[in-house]
Amino acid sequence: MRMAVFDDIIDSLFETSGTLVALFDPQDILRRSNAAFRDAYGLAEDETLSWAQIVRRNFEQRRGVAFTTDDFEHWLTSARSRRGKIPYRAFETDITDGRWLWMTETVSPAGWMLCIASDITELRTGERSLRQDRDSARKASQTDELTGISNRRHCMSVLQETVAKANKNGAGEACAVLLDIDRFKQINDSFGHQFGDAVLIDFATSVQRNLRPADSFGRVGGEEFMLVLPQLGPAAAELLIERLFKQVGRPGCLPSQPNFHYSFSAGLTLIRPGDTPAEVYRRADAALYEAKMGGRGRQMSA
Repeated sequence: MRMAVFDDIIDSLFETSGTLVALFDPQDILRRSNAAFRDAYGLAEDETLSWAQIVRRNFEQRRGVAFTTDDFEHWLTSARSRRGKIPYRAFETDITDGRWLWMTETVSPAGWMLCIASDITELRTGERSLRQDRDSARKASQTDELTGISNRRHCMSVLQETVAKANKNGAGEACAVLLDIDRFKQINDSFGHQFGDAVLIDFATSVQRNLRPADSFGRVGGEEFMLVLPQLGPAAAELLIERLFKQVGRPGCLPSQPNFHYSFSAGLTLIRPGDTPAEVYRRADAALYEAKMGGRGRQMSA
């Protein structure tokens, strides 16, 4: 059989399969999908939207993803903190036409993601309930309840995996960054803890909005957060942090206090072959301390 004929058969089967299939590039833009996927998520054949654009439109049109919240931005921040962060994950999800799907995400070393979803609506209700309970428990174990991003446990797991990759092949660059909201105790004392929580949520949402799909971001304690940036050297990481300085905590970020603004400090370190997660964290923490002592609202490297 000639390769051209074989390719035509594969293309035909791909397009007509009842299984939902989609391919996203490293920037999380949809590059190919079959009819089943497009029908489920309300897409035209020639659309090349990002995943965030797809789910945002689903939310606005009440089609596709079955949302259980009215706070889309918080949902998006939480979903982005998990999407594409590990080579493979599987989970159960539902869509607005009443179907339940078993979704898998497979991520290549270059950052391409293959999404495959099978209809599991006909599974026994009890079995589906067990799956939901398991997925909910897994999500809860990885997610910070207040901000919706990764919690300390998940952050350290991602850091450990990134360090292991650096030790295994020594190829590519990666950085870790600790971020800390400046004078957070004063914010709590002046405006109250509920307002302080709003600052934490705004910070998490604002930072997450500026990250690549491959970047990991989580809250590691109090007002301290961590970034793990794969395939990004120190110079590029510094530029990212400078961009965050300009966009995060600006006046008007919280409507209840129009003149309020806040800043943060950052400690950056390169993940090197031979490192341990504890060593990486210690260096980033030392750099963060230096940034704090140097006047806050700045970044330092170690």
